[in-house]
Amino acid sequence: MSTTPTLATGKICYVEIPAVDVEESAEFYRRAFGWAIRKRGDGATAFDDTVGEVSGAWVVGRPPASQPGLMIYIWVASAAAAVEAVQAAGGEIVQPVDPDYPEVIARFRDPAGNVLGIYQEPASTDGDAPGSADR
Repeated sequence: MSTTPTLATGKICYVEIPAVDVEESAEFYRRAFGWAIRKRGDGATAFDDTVGEVSGAWVVGRPPASQPGLMIYIWVASAAAAVEAVQAAGGEIVQPVDPDYPEVIARFRDPAGNVLGIYQEPASTDGDAPGSADR
């Protein structure tokens, strides 16, 4: 397994997330999704996702993305477990998983008021989500 991200033209690689309290937001995403939190050389608090493919930072002075427009979804092995983790970390579920919807998604509000999504890959015919053991 490579320890560096896959680099290719068109890859989404960096995300800036509005924050009111950077440390509170960082702790929320660490607890809810297991993101690695680090201090950059410039002193900013940054993150790396759990597979080291996407990084980013929290930024102050921007309004939260509080209304669904451009939506960012975080891949999870279990939407039910992710919903519980979001709530336990201090987030709010604003759209629960709808069992009648063809995709397994939910939306949550983070401590700064941003609305993001949770995405669980549909189950395969053997009952397991494809790649779930790898993520």
